[in-house]
Amino acid sequence: MTTNEFDEIRPYEAGEMRQAFDDLLADRQFQLVLKGLVPWLPKGLRNGMLRLAFTGVHTSLDFQLRFMKPVVKWIIRRHTDGCVFDDKDLKAAEEAAGKAASATPASASADDSLSPRYTFVSNHRDIVLDSAFLDVKLIEAGYPTTVEIGIGDNLLIYPWIKRLVRMNKAFTVRRGLSLRETLAASQLMSRYIHYAVTGKHENIWIAQREGRAKDSDDRTQDAVLKMLAMGGQLSELNIVPLTISYEYDPCDYLKAQEFQQKRDNPSFKKSRQDDLDNMRTGIFGYKGRVVYRAAAPVNSWLADLEDLPQKEYFAAVAKRMDTEIHRGYELFPCNYIAVDELCGSTDNSRYYTAADKERFDKYLSGQIAKITLADKDEAFLRERMLTMYANPVRNKLAAL
Repeated sequence: MTTNEFDEIRPYEAGEMRQAFDDLLADRQFQLVLKGLVPWLPKGLRNGMLRLAFTGVHTSLDFQLRFMKPVVKWIIRRHTDGCVFDDKDLKAAEEAAGKAASATPASASADDSLSPRYTFVSNHRDIVLDSAFLDVKLIEAGYPTTVEIGIGDNLLIYPWIKRLVRMNKAFTVRRGLSLRETLAASQLMSRYIHYAVTGKHENIWIAQREGRAKDSDDRTQDAVLKMLAMGGQLSELNIVPLTISYEYDPCDYLKAQEFQQKRDNPSFKKSRQDDLDNMRTGIFGYKGRVVYRAAAPVNSWLADLEDLPQKEYFAAVAKRMDTEIHRGYELFPCNYIAVDELCGSTDNSRYYTAADKERFDKYLSGQIAKITLADKDEAFLRERMLTMYANPVRNKLAAL
C-alpha cells in the first residue's frame, strides 16, 4: 500500500514541512493573526524569528515539540488549575499482557517502534484542546510520540488553518457530503487510521461521536466504531477509552445559548463565526482542574463480544466503552452541587462545602450574564447548564 491515496486527508510528511512552513508565512491572513498577537514586532522581525525557531524542525512531531508544546503548556498554566494525566490502568493492562518492557514509558525500549501505539477514543470537551492537552501529557509521561487527530473540514475555514493543523499531525474529516460521498470518505479515513497505527506507528485521537455532547451525557456512537472497522479489525487499532474531565467548561454558556436557540427555532444552525467563537472561548476560557484518565485497551475484553451478531456487536462495544469512560470521570464539587440543585436535595452535600456552593452559584450567574439573546430565558439556561454539570455524576454512578 502506498500513501498516495491519503494525500488529500493526511498530515504533512517530513519532506513537506519546510514548504508548508514557508507557505504559512506567506499567507496574508496568517500574518494578520501574528500581527494581532505581537503588534509591537515588525513583520520582518516576526518572520525572521519564526524561521530561526524552525531550524531543525523536520517532522510534525518536531513541530509540535518546538512550537505547540510551549503554547499548550502556557494555556494550562494560564487558563486551568492544573492538568493531570492518569494512565495507571493503561499501564497495568499492558503489564498484565506481558508487555511491560515496551508499554511502560519509564522502561520503554530504546527502539520506539517496539512500543505499542494506541487509538484514544474519548468524550469530547474542546474542539482544539482535547488532543493538544493529551499530546503534552503523553510526552511528559515519557511516551515516544503524540497523537494524530481527526479535524472536521468545517473548521478549516481559511487555508492557513488547514495548513497549520496538517503541520500539527491532523488529518481531515470531510463533512457535509452526500450519503454516497460520506461512505467513500469514511472508508478512506478508516483505511488511513489503520495505516497510521500499523504502518506509520502513530497514535490516533478521535472523539467518541461527531460533535460535542452539549449536555455532557457522553455516549459512543456506533457509527464511529463502524467507521473504524471499515479499514480492518478493531483489535489492530489498540483502542483506549479516554475520559476528559473539566471542572468548569468555558463553553457552557454558549452550549446553553444554543439549546435555547434550537428550542425557539428548530431550524437554527450555528454559523462559521459561532464555531470560531467556540474555539476561542474553549482555548482561552477558565477550566479549573482538568483530568485525563486512560482505561485499559479494549483488546483486554473485545474477544468476549466476538460471538455477537454484527448488528449487536458494535452496540455492545460502544456500551462497554461508555462504561469505561464514565468510570473515569473525575468529579468535582460543582458536579455534585448541580445534581442536588436539580433534584432539590442535599443528598450529595458531603462532597462540597458552603463556600463551594457559593462559588459555583456565582460562576453560573456570571456565565449566564454573558448570553446576549434578546429573549433570554434565564431559568431554562440555568437548568441546561446545571444538567451539563450533573450528567457526569449520574453516568459515573450508573457505571459503578
